[in-house]
Amino acid sequence: MNRSSLLFCAASLAASILIAVLFFPMATLTWDELETSRQAQPAEEMGSIELGDFGSVTVLELVDYYIQNPPAASSGDAPARKVRFQGC
Repeated sequence: MNRSSLLFCAASLAASILIAVLFFPMATLTWDELETSRQAQPAEEMGSIELGDFGSVTVLELVDYYIQNPPAASSGDAPARKVRFQGC
């Protein structure tokens, strides 16, 4: 390998490590946020969720809709996959 290729690889590796070190703290949760996320919350305290075209809907309304309109049950039998032998 020539010198410019090695220099480019080293600079790319250094830049990647620098970016990871600088931005990793922004992507992590604090200990308080982590402990709060491990505790279940009642649906009444969650508030509402923005669903785009459907507007703002509370979590209780979503649960109520799910109970009244359950998803279609699958038969459990997947269709047999056709095996094709095409050679090399």
